[in-house]
Amino acid sequence: MATVVLLGTLDTKGSEYEFLRGQLHAHGVDVMLVDVGSGGAPLVEPDVGAAEVAAAAGAELSALTDRGEAVETMARGAEAVVRRLHEEGRLQGILAVGGSGGTSIATQAMRALPVGVPKLMVSTMASGDTRPYVGAVDIAMMYSVVDIAGINAISERILANAAAAIAAMAQVEVPARAEARPLIGATMFGVTTPCVTHARERLEELGYEVLVFHATGTGGQSMEALARGGYFVGVLDATTTELADELVGGVLSAGPERLEAAGELGLPQVVSLGALDMVNFGPPDTVPERFRSRNLYEHNPTVTLMRTTPDECRELGRTIGRKLSAARGPVALFVPLRGVSMIAVEGGPFHDPAADEALREGLRETLSDAVEVHELDLDINDPAFAEAMANRLHELVREPDNERKAT
Repeated sequence: MATVVLLGTLDTKGSEYEFLRGQLHAHGVDVMLVDVGSGGAPLVEPDVGAAEVAAAAGAELSALTDRGEAVETMARGAEAVVRRLHEEGRLQGILAVGGSGGTSIATQAMRALPVGVPKLMVSTMASGDTRPYVGAVDIAMMYSVVDIAGINAISERILANAAAAIAAMAQVEVPARAEARPLIGATMFGVTTPCVTHARERLEELGYEVLVFHATGTGGQSMEALARGGYFVGVLDATTTELADELVGGVLSAGPERLEAAGELGLPQVVSLGALDMVNFGPPDTVPERFRSRNLYEHNPTVTLMRTTPDECRELGRTIGRKLSAARGPVALFVPLRGVSMIAVEGGPFHDPAADEALREGLRETLSDAVEVHELDLDINDPAFAEAMANRLHELVREPDNERKAT
């Protein structure tokens, strides 16, 4: 029988969790109730008490008198507890309800679980920016509509739906796959879609399964999280645009550690410069005032792109060169000389030969001789460019110790 872990602050949310436990039992699943409250005695009896959760973080529950410290400590403890329960085979799904504090605690614990383990967070925070809570894993967030403050006509239905959803997810049996093919992680953006689509199709012909990640910040983080989880035999990082948002201040940064996971792990990687011609913002009126005079392009009503300058491109080149040079495994960098996106080609709104040359200059400043470089007189979306990347990655995966020559 599947077990769903209920994780919550039982000093304030007793009636809600008692209701959820009853609903889950009615759906035929076992329940493990974990208390992460630190403000007083639990209103319902837990299976794992708050003192045990605090101890898992190396703390005494009675010493947690500051709210901020308590939330941080109980989150670390909850992370350790749910990871242990999963390793012991006693967690097939996890459900939590809460406001900002409870959501922070529960989702930190959920992010510690592998991708594919059902995770559901019913939260007052779910209608806003959920990125800090979801991170790079498959957490589902459901807006609570009303505050988590007792059982009423609205919360009863919301919580009943949540219980039914997690019970069903926890009991799903994933069909066995007829063929397990080695996995490749790849990055794509709208302006590099033809490239990555063609490369994916070529890699599939060669016997791989390709997982494509939308390079929107969380996409890059998700790919690198799966790489660290041991899922991939290689990486086709064709679209490194998230680095531009990190450098300039766009809305789709994947953080300062982007483009480092594969190198640290020694995974074979083929990398390109996809969409480094742009920084991402929301609708035009959300572009910061200091950028309003720049070369802007309205990609769609909710996305405004800004062309990177030569100085920015030079620094991006230096950054990529440093990151790739630190890699412990084989690396091939493919440079498209006729445009890094479909709008950076000749005649396109972001065509800027000076910026493109600055990007290459920055690369030359920091790239080590261990990184092979392929400069092709093609744009990134040319099928020949995509096929060259796919074929080289296949070679690196099959013969990672071969001597690599820059071309």
